[in-house]
Amino acid sequence: MTDETRNPQVDQFIADHIDSVPHLEALLLLWNSRPKTWSAEQMARSLYVRPEQAARILEGLLQRDLVVADSADPNRYSYSAASAQRNELMQAVDATYRREIVRISSLIHSTASAGVRDFARAFRFTKEKE
Repeated sequence: MTDETRNPQVDQFIADHIDSVPHLEALLLLWNSRPKTWSAEQMARSLYVRPEQAARILEGLLQRDLVVADSADPNRYSYSAASAQRNELMQAVDATYRREIVRISSLIHSTASAGVRDFARAFRFTKEKE
């Protein structure tokens, strides 16, 4: 895939909102199965991770407003259809990941998580103002 055919919004979305490949795959499972709700246990089985890890992934996606908790059962999650623009972006993310799984996985692995970036910022030295 050449740089001209890449969607920069997809790469930016992944860099800004996705911490790991399981995060992306969880989001895409929720996107592709909407409006179905998922429990952490169901997600764990689909992602081949422990239920505790799946619960952390779902909570992370919830904190980023990418998924919503079910009002009847807050331990079940579904994709958050926040806007038509986000839906179009998710469609592009899904198509790009299917087509370029190695590149997208490499992008995720090369991008530090938001938590790591925030931690690093806390130790950044700045020049004192006089």
